[in-house]
Parts: sequence; C-alpha cells; structure tokens
Amino acid sequence: MVPLAPAAAGADEPVTAELRPGWRLPNGDHMAALHLRLAPGWKTYWRAPGEAGIPPVFDWSGSDNVARVTALWPTPHVFRQSGARSVGYKGELVLPLRISGSGGPVTLEANMMIGVCSDICVPQTLHLEAMLPDTVTVDPMIAAALAEAPFTAREARVSAVRCSVSPAKGGITLRTEIDMPAIGGAEETVVEAGQPELWASEPKTSRVGGTLVSETRLMHMEGKPFALDRSKLRFTVLGGDAAVDIQGCG
Repeated sequence: MVPLAPAAAGADEPVTAELRPGWRLPNGDHMAALHLRLAPGWKTYWRAPGEAGIPPVFDWSGSDNVARVTALWPTPHVFRQSGARSVGYKGELVLPLRISGSGGPVTLEANMMIGVCSDICVPQTLHLEAMLPDTVTVDPMIAAALAEAPFTAREARVSAVRCSVSPAKGGITLRTEIDMPAIGGAEETVVEAGQPELWASEPKTSRVGGTLVSETRLMHMEGKPFALDRSKLRFTVLGGDAAVDIQGCG
C-alpha cells in the first residue's frame, strides 16, 4: 500500500487526493468533499464496486466535533474487463461529504483505503485532514458533483417495486420488478443487500415494457442461513442518460 498525503503525489502515482473544505449549510451541517485525481488509464470504485472492484473503506474517528459523515456519491460508470463488471470512476472523483457536527470548530480527518486499477489493482491508503471553515461561500466543484447524484425513485417516476425470492444453491435468488420509465441506453442494475454479511452477484437486467426486471443471487459471506430484510435492499439503475436510487421493495 502506498500512503498519500493531502499534497499532490509524484507523477508516477496512480492517484492524488485532497479534502475540499466546502461551506456551512443553513442548518449547521457542513458540505465538504474528497477530491481524487486519477492518472490516465486508472479508475477507482463506487460504494458498491461490483465483483471485479475493491470496496472503499472510510474511517472518520480521528475527526474533532464530528457526529456523522455521509458520502453523497455521484452517478458512477460501468466498466467491463475480462468479462467482469466493476462500477466506479475514471479521470477524477469529487465525492461530496455532508458532515453533522457536535458543537465547536470542526476538523475532519479521513483515513481510508480505496482500490485503484489499471491493468493491475493497487490498494491505496489515504490520510487527509482539514479544518472546515465557517463560510457560506459555495464551492462550485462540489456543487457540480452534488448535481450528478442519481435521481430518487420519486424523481424518476418509479411507481412500484416488487420483490420475490426463491431457493438457490448456497443462498436465494432475488427477482425484482421495478415499474419505471426507461432512462436511456443499456440499463443495468446494482443490488445492495444492506446487510454487510450478505453478498449479491451481478444482476441480470431486462425490460418488459414499463417494467425493469432484475435477478440476482444473494449469499451469506460465511455460508450461513439468513433472513432477508427487504426494507434494507437498495437498487441503483444505471442508464445511458441517468441513474436512479431506489430504497427497499415490497
């Protein structure tokens, strides 16, 4: 692993990183961002990286006066290499961070592990720190990244989400039917179980008129039996023109 500091790394590094300190929101929360610049030919991963990706891990425990940090992921891209799918970003990633404080000046300290890949994958350990300013001046780069977030189910006119399960070797098959207008291009789905002990395979996605159909296999990471909490399921539909974030199913 290659440690990186907030300052720009050398020209041979696949990624450089900084914290953009952002601005204070009207309710007292703060909007900042993690800014990654990737060398040509390199990519990094979304919160659900796919079978070929490395999931990012964040640790904010070294921060001062921080109660909660929420990452607001921009719409990712789908990559395919050697028949495997991964989901993430190339070029650069501005990841907005909404920070709830616990009173007093806020210092944000980020310790994280991310994967960056080209022909090979290289885990990177990043340590970044910044004192957040008491300003209301909006950072346009962060604002642009916020505008790239997936649509909500309501914004995308999702009218119903139905799930059914059936036994499968080592787990269950989850079939999801989403009633929603097409969002353009070849639509793909990403399924997140919302239960860290469960693994979801790459879904098979098809469309029948106004219904998007997704089928995936869910398994326990240790091969144990499990109960599926449908309210924790999260579906992201990725299309050529947009993306949609859908929580839970009936």
